[in-house]
Amino acid sequence: MFDIQNYGSFIVAILVFQAIPGAGTIAILDSTARNGRGAGMSSVMGTLAGDLLFMIAAVAGLAALLQANPILFRSLQWFGAAYLCWMGGKLVLTRADGNLAVARHSLTQLAYFRRAFAVSLTNPKVILFFIAFFPLFLKPNASTITLPAMMLHVTILSLAYQTALVLIGNLVAVRLKAFLHARLIATRLAGVTLIGLSVKLASSIR
Repeated sequence: MFDIQNYGSFIVAILVFQAIPGAGTIAILDSTARNGRGAGMSSVMGTLAGDLLFMIAAVAGLAALLQANPILFRSLQWFGAAYLCWMGGKLVLTRADGNLAVARHSLTQLAYFRRAFAVSLTNPKVILFFIAFFPLFLKPNASTITLPAMMLHVTILSLAYQTALVLIGNLVAVRLKAFLHARLIATRLAGVTLIGLSVKLASSIR
């Protein structure tokens, strides 16, 4: 579909990455808990905007690489598989962390957007992730619409997941802090899934 290979694994990988608790997730939950759904959705939009900037930068570089050097692109696919495995290993070995930093005052919806956008941009490793992630699912001689289609998939699934966080945000914010071991188990399961995906994807690189 859209010249995306291993389409099912592509969808699973996006969902797994969304499920891993991170700074963006905490910002969304905090905004929702502090000032309701409107603030939560403002944070969602800020997070998506930051991710979109990184995706555009990654896709621009990948598009040029596809045309200029197919061998280097194949090497990038192997790097992507190794990168996913490394990320999975880090998650499996993660330690419990009860830190759930939250603001002590309410902000405007625009301020929540800006804060989430800033949180997203403070992690430049995201662009490295997209550069490693997208090539794993590109078919040889993929059409020009494939990379934009991948970006659209990531954005839609991210929006759906993060909106769900907002809808149950107050409850989730409390539970994430109270049930530390549940968070740890979920994170390690995500790590195992990523390792499995990296092995599957590496076996399909030709």
